[in-house]
Amino acid sequence: RHMTSHDELENANYMPHTSSEIPELLKLEVACKDWGFFRIVNHGVQKELMQKMKDATSEFYNLPIEEKNKYAMASNEIQGYGKGYLVSEKQTLDKSDSLMLHIYPTRYRKLQFWPKTPEGFKEIIEAYAYEIRRIGEELLSSLSMIMGMQKHVLLELHKESRQALRMNYYPPCSTHELVLGLLKISNIIILLMQVDDVIELEIQHQGGWVPMTPISNALVVKIRDVIEMWSNGKYKSVEHRAVTKKKRRISYALFFCPQHDVEVEPLDHMIDAQNPKLYQKVRFGDYLRQSVQSKLEGKTHLNVVRIDDSDLRIQDYKEKKV
Repeated sequence: RHMTSHDELENANYMPHTSSEIPELLKLEVACKDWGFFRIVNHGVQKELMQKMKDATSEFYNLPIEEKNKYAMASNEIQGYGKGYLVSEKQTLDKSDSLMLHIYPTRYRKLQFWPKTPEGFKEIIEAYAYEIRRIGEELLSSLSMIMGMQKHVLLELHKESRQALRMNYYPPCSTHELVLGLLKISNIIILLMQVDDVIELEIQHQGGWVPMTPISNALVVKIRDVIEMWSNGKYKSVEHRAVTKKKRRISYALFFCPQHDVEVEPLDHMIDAQNPKLYQKVRFGDYLRQSVQSKLEGKTHLNVVRIDDSDLRIQDYKEKKV
């Protein structure tokens, strides 16, 4: 079912440059507990840069397929240009083209997949990703603070934050509305840039789907599995979905992940007699691979590492590690 009211979410706007102020941290706390999503306004990214990013990406997707295929991802790669993913046998194929690039650390970049057309696209991507990285690090500092820690703790737990940028192109849909399954990539947070005049994103809330009405030049933040595990379930990794309309659209998502050898489990101070430990310790790289390969629906993969009545599931998970 759809829920037409999103007033509470509108009030959860969050401004990183005031992150040390108690009222803004309280807004962030409520948004993470109740929604798992929030918007960022006054984030400091220039409107002109955001528009350049939109224009350059649109120009790339307008290129002939032969030109785009110069950057096609190999069968053993996730970087480069390619088609959308099939999440599970039960879901509709995500009918999109995708350009996926590793941004940070720079040693993971494979520049052969970075388009040279349109001119200046590489520099625009670098400038945009640099700004989003800044915001992401500010958010991790604020998340540390609302979790009762010094602001540097979550950044240190990452060891070295990894970021990837994915730009999806969705062609016009011939049907009135098509709900698309989205690839369930497990990470820390996702920062999304919405197209101003297209309601393309819906989030699950209290058993229904709430449309995320775009706010001009705002960024949308989604809390993901690792934050839910670190917070021992206090902050929610919720489901979202894309809804295509009769006009084409392009989405822009930047993913933040810890290094693959980081071990993730509830932080000690998030556990007490009233809040027993909910999740087993898991190596992030193993969790990430399994979440992508298993084609599980919704948050089922997060449930695999739950402690309650899960001894058999945990053992099965360990045996399946790649």
